[in-house]
Amino acid sequence: MKQLRSLVVCEGCDAVYRRPTLHAREVAHCLRCGTELARHPGAQQQRMLPLTVACLILFAIANLFPIVEIKLQGLASQTTLAGAVVALGGEGMSLVAMLVLATTLLFPLMQLAILFYLLVPLNRGRRPRGFPMLVRLLQSLRPWGMVEVFLLGVLVAIVKLSGMATVVAGPALWAFVGLTVMLTVVVSFDPRTLWDLAFETPAAAA
Repeated sequence: MKQLRSLVVCEGCDAVYRRPTLHAREVAHCLRCGTELARHPGAQQQRMLPLTVACLILFAIANLFPIVEIKLQGLASQTTLAGAVVALGGEGMSLVAMLVLATTLLFPLMQLAILFYLLVPLNRGRRPRGFPMLVRLLQSLRPWGMVEVFLLGVLVAIVKLSGMATVVAGPALWAFVGLTVMLTVVVSFDPRTLWDLAFETPAAAA
């Protein structure tokens, strides 16, 4: 096992190399095709868990508080993300409602929950159960989290409605702004860092 861990296989051309020893900010590339072989993780291992926890807090705020409040002719209306999904379903747009629910709530929450589940024991020197399957699931969920697309749609809607009514940004909107930035950082992690951490720690007892 140790001999295998000392080797790295190029994802582009399957060339096999000895795992290089890298210093801060160094990146190793394949001599044959130029594909990235390894990258020094820097402080990624230390900052991933705090960022994940911060994302979970922002995610809770973004989904529990109103996104916007609309005031028109003395009447005020406000809604949360869940309320918007229910309203879409009530208007006969069930498919759109399901897409919004999946891409802005379910998939991002699954990503953050899996990362939290993996990082807590890894930072304590233990390998969590189901590690290989969860890392693969995490990778497959990456393209489906679309919080930034939802945020862009909300901002466009606010600009259009501002000419007809008074639109007040709610706490959830600001939380979505912060979540979009932080989630981009969190989900862009190098999964090889998780594998390196996992092989350095013993597996959890069955």
